[in-house]
This record gives sequence, structure tokens and C-alpha cells, in this order.
Amino acid sequence: MDHPADDEVLNAVGPRLRALRRERGITLADLAARTGVSESTLSRLENGQRRPSLELLLPLSRIHGVPLDDLVGAPRTGDPRVHLRPIRRFGMTFVPLSRRPGGVHAFKMLIPARPKPLEPTPQTHEGFEWLYVLDGHLRLVLGDRDLTLPPGQAAEFDTSLPHWLGSANGGAVELLVLFGLQGVRAHVRTDPHRPPQPGNHRSDGED
Repeated sequence: MDHPADDEVLNAVGPRLRALRRERGITLADLAARTGVSESTLSRLENGQRRPSLELLLPLSRIHGVPLDDLVGAPRTGDPRVHLRPIRRFGMTFVPLSRRPGGVHAFKMLIPARPKPLEPTPQTHEGFEWLYVLDGHLRLVLGDRDLTLPPGQAAEFDTSLPHWLGSANGGAVELLVLFGLQGVRAHVRTDPHRPPQPGNHRSDGED
């Protein structure tokens, strides 16, 4: 016989899966193709009509890039540490520094050194962005402004303005970045096997 607390945990899995999928901008059809689980099963799982099982949750954990414990809302036994799992996109590395599924996300962003700096390709998306340069010289193109930020400088801006981040001199750059869900989708969660969508960041190595 199931314990009431167990039922509460299992009932919360569906909404959590739906929130993760929408946060990442993935459709049920896309998720079905990538996991091998039927679209109808995924829909019933999200709606609470299908009981979660290890067989269903393991591929979803892999695709969403979150620990299995996060999918089922297992307690962290008081451990406040964030276990860092680097994400590589478009030649850059993003290191998540926060783990909450919604709200503002914090990342350490690493732009690699290049023999020749890239030409800016400004893009837009919804939201705001805050950044702080830890090392190197960051080039920030924002609308008609072209700025160079040395270590210790910060910037914040409305991302509906065309913007681009890259190295100012071809050297490596390290920075801290805060952005909301739209920024996470644009910078980090875009599927590299799908063509870029309007409003999403996509460049061959730098944002």
C-alpha cells in the first residue's frame, strides 16, 4: 500500500516534467523522438495519468540534463552545494551555478581563445541579462554601441536589443552571467541538431 507522502511525490513528477520541457522549448513530439517513449505516454505522464517509472524517467533525466533526484523532487539531505555540470554550446562552455527550474539562472561562461576574433552577429530574445567579467577582455555589442569590458566590469541590458558577446582581442574570456528562462533557452538549451529559431542566439563559437 502506498504511503500518502509517496503519492504526493509521484503526483508532483508530471508538472515538474512539463515545466522542464517547456523551459527548454521542447515539444512532446521532439521529446518522443529523442527518448523513444511515445508521445501519448509522455503526455499522460505529464498530466498525471501515467505513473512514473524508472524506465520512463531515466531517458528524460538524460535529455533534460538533470539528476534523477531532481525529477522526483527527492530531498537533498541538507546539502546546499550545486554539482557543476558544464554545458558546451556553439564553441563556448556554460557552467551552471544555480539549480532551480524557474526564475533567474546563474552561469559561469567561458569563451575560448581564438587566433582571430569573430565578427559580431547580434541577436535578440526576451528578458534582461547581467554579466560580470572575471578574466580577459569582453566585447559587448549592444544596439549601435561597441564596448570593451575588462576584468571587474559589469553590464546589464534589455535583451530585446540586438546584442553579441565575444572576445575583444582573441584571448579567452571568463564571465558570470545571470538571465531568465528566455536567456537560458537562447544561450544554453538550443538543440544543436535543430536549425536556429528566430530570436535565438546562434553563432559559430561566441554569443
